[in-house]
Amino acid sequence: MTNEHLAQPFIHAGSSLDEADVGAVVVHGRGQDPQFMVAAVVDRIDLPQVAYVLPRAAGHSWYPARFIEPLEVNEPHLGRALQACDSAVRTVGEHGIDPEHTVLIGFSQGACLLSEYIVRNPRPYAGVALLTGGYIGPPGPPREPSGSLSGTPVFMGSSRHDAWVPLSRVEETATLLHAMDAQVDLRIYDDREHFVNDDAITATRQLIAKVA
Repeated sequence: MTNEHLAQPFIHAGSSLDEADVGAVVVHGRGQDPQFMVAAVVDRIDLPQVAYVLPRAAGHSWYPARFIEPLEVNEPHLGRALQACDSAVRTVGEHGIDPEHTVLIGFSQGACLLSEYIVRNPRPYAGVALLTGGYIGPPGPPREPSGSLSGTPVFMGSSRHDAWVPLSRVEETATLLHAMDAQVDLRIYDDREHFVNDDAITATRQLIAKVA
C-alpha cells in the first residue's frame, strides 16, 4: 500500500546535501509541517552549513492516536511514519553523509516518532535531539534494550507540566536509551507552554556543532 507520508517530497534547508559534511533529519509534530520546524528550530539553531532534510506528515499528523496508546491503535500509520524517517535518513546517506554524521531532531509527535525510530534502529548517529517526546506504546513494564546506540549523544528536553508528553515516559525513554549505550543529557523544565525553549535550542545547536 502507498505510504501517504512519502507522497510529497522532503523539504530541504541549510546547505546543499552535495556540499555539506553534516546532515540533519528534522521531524515536525502533530498539527505542524516542515515550515514550522524551519522557523521554530532550524533558523534558531543558525548553522547554515548543515544540510537539513524535513519529511512531511500526511494530514499534519504522523499517526492518529496519542503516543501512549497500544501500538496497534496507531497502525498502519506508525509503521509508515517510521518508514518516512528511514527514507529521510537514507536520502541523506545517498549524498555521502552517513548516520555517524547525521543528527536526528524531532519536536512533540516528531520527537516521539524519532524516539521509537532509534529504539528500533539502534546504531551510532552523530546525535539525537528529542524535544518533548518519548518512545511509543502504552504504560507498563519498561522497554528492554534492543541493541546499542554506541555512544550516540542524545539530548532530551521536556517540561514536567507538559499536557501531551508525560514526564514519566520521558524519563523511561532516557533510561532505555542509556541502557542502549547512548550518552543522554536529560533536562526537565518548568515551562507551561508546549514549545521549544531557548535552552533546548542551545543544547541542540551544541550537539550539531560538535559534528560540524
